[in-house]
Amino acid sequence: VNVPVQKLRPDAVIPVRAHATDAGLDLCAVEAAELPPGGRVAVPTGLAVAIPAGWAGFVVPRSGLALTHGVTVANAPGLIDAGYRGELKVILVNLGSDAHHVAPGDRVAQLVLTPVGDGLLAEVDTLPDSDGRGIGGPRARAGRARERAPQVCGWGGAGGRGRARARRRHRRRPGRQV
Repeated sequence: VNVPVQKLRPDAVIPVRAHATDAGLDLCAVEAAELPPGGRVAVPTGLAVAIPAGWAGFVVPRSGLALTHGVTVANAPGLIDAGYRGELKVILVNLGSDAHHVAPGDRVAQLVLTPVGDGLLAEVDTLPDSDGRGIGGPRARAGRARERAPQVCGWGGAGGRGRARARRRHRRRPGRQV
């Protein structure tokens, strides 16, 4: 898909893929920013895009920045709708213990373009049957899952119960301190 991109500032960097097979296009900062530990900042890119109808842009973190400095995209993935024409800004958050400096030209996030469906929600009185996931709350499926869980890593195939039994046996060994 061809996506028109406009430089709003002459120093803006047109996003490119670092490697031909990469999914993400690198987004670069056009202004310096300081991110103290726990701090957030909207980093301008100096760019506007015209994502076509039927497509969306997702602003996602750069894994190296997250791993090395604890800096990630606060609202990941940030959604860019097809109708948005404003400047792309990346909302960064510093989850690390040290301050992080963003310099103009730094790659701060990636833009991933993806097709989206145009499904519509329709209110109904009851939902069609499914395999039962999510019925009764987030923990409701746990009991059913345990009964058919395969044995993993020698801890037993009974989900959390097998691991708990193994830990109890481990603690009972004579001379063993836990």
